[in-house]
Amino acid sequence: MDSTSLRNFLEIPYDTLEEMNLKAKERSLSEDPEKLRQEYTTYLEKEKRIKAVTLCFTDIEGRFHMLDYDKKYLLESADNLTFDGSSIRGFTAQSESDLRLFVDWSSMMWLPSDLFGPGKVVMFANIMDRDKKQYESDFRGMLQMYIAQMKKKQSITPYVSAEIEGFLIDGINAEQHFDEKVGFQLITSGGYYHSLPMDKLRQFIDTCAEAQRAMGFKNEKDHPEVAPSQFEMNFSYTEVIRACDQIQLYKLVCRQVANKMGMTATFLPKPIMGINGSGMHTNFSLSKNGKSIFYDPKGEEGLSSVAWDFISRVLNHAPEICLILNSSVNAYRRLDPHFEAPNQIKVSPIDRGSMIRIPVGNEKTARIEVRSVAPDANPYLWLYTLLRTGLEGQKLEKAENKRDRLRFLPGTITDALKLFKASPFIEKILGSSNKEKYAAYKQAAADRSPKELGTSVKISEVIFHHEVTNQALWNSF
Repeated sequence: MDSTSLRNFLEIPYDTLEEMNLKAKERSLSEDPEKLRQEYTTYLEKEKRIKAVTLCFTDIEGRFHMLDYDKKYLLESADNLTFDGSSIRGFTAQSESDLRLFVDWSSMMWLPSDLFGPGKVVMFANIMDRDKKQYESDFRGMLQMYIAQMKKKQSITPYVSAEIEGFLIDGINAEQHFDEKVGFQLITSGGYYHSLPMDKLRQFIDTCAEAQRAMGFKNEKDHPEVAPSQFEMNFSYTEVIRACDQIQLYKLVCRQVANKMGMTATFLPKPIMGINGSGMHTNFSLSKNGKSIFYDPKGEEGLSSVAWDFISRVLNHAPEICLILNSSVNAYRRLDPHFEAPNQIKVSPIDRGSMIRIPVGNEKTARIEVRSVAPDANPYLWLYTLLRTGLEGQKLEKAENKRDRLRFLPGTITDALKLFKASPFIEKILGSSNKEKYAAYKQAAADRSPKELGTSVKISEVIFHHEVTNQALWNSF
């Protein structure tokens, strides 16, 4: 007798998955979290075909972590889920290792079983300290708290969509096995308009997009990007926490699909020299009563004074927050003006070399696009920083009767680190502990690579990258 016939785990067709996840997403944005907790708890108790719940969280550098809990254990112990924080880079020291996971029941999502296995659902968790207070280095929780305060005091909600680019390269775990003499092997020479139907890149994109739609992403367009073997799948505008969650799941789905196809999806910002790198262009706006407060039909470029003040603050603090937008050694290769690099600290409706672009918009869609963000940035830390900078920073002062001097973002992680460490503003918004902790990890990675980037991608900037490295790689230095 086939042993698989003894198993009866939940497997849901893609069209039904999409309906369930879209409904859950809509409810998460409008209903009381406690009500959702009660309903989903009851659902898990009754649904016998679910065996495990995957809880997800993100460390300070942006690496995605997942823990599978037996369903029955989770339901019995949801108020006391602890883990060893000292084993996570950027969390607690060994002497104070115990941290708690606080389940965000509103983030409930059903998973495609062909990619993640049958009988599982996923939820995100925030990190709490021993006293059940928000842990200061968990920026999902910190961002959630900040947004809650904005809604309560000003009735303002931030909305985000991100355009996340990546490369599809040959071989499984190609980053961990990187050889700088050989480089990465692209799986197609096709790019934007030149990738043939049903080639490996198209099959990869189709499979990822189908899974993302089933997970409630509401994809808008899925296509190869400018560089050969490069991809991008765009999903719809949504509330900022959901957008960040989707960024992390987007990269997870891409990696999983590529792995199943015998390839690697990499989000290194510049894995191959001589062609365009990958970015994470972030579209952002603030909404009040369902309308963008960034919109003013009589304002310059259709933007309100609120939007222009926000832009001014971000541009003013751009050099010191650059380490958060571009958090790896490799990210500074992408800020190369020869390949559409957005390294100019300015705003423009048309110039794609500008750090901030103003897309065409109306009452509903008026927004700004921050183009200088790398795909390996921690989305929660990045959006937390953007919000606080745009709302609390100091506006850019313009000298009268003088031409504005064009400024550029730092050219290396070493330069970005110096500006980050010297910034009182960074300490104000992140706190001294997070500032020191984040800088220490970035400095440790920078110290393992040459200060001058040179003309070829080095093995050190790949295998010691925060999304790639593991204990064995890090300790092989």
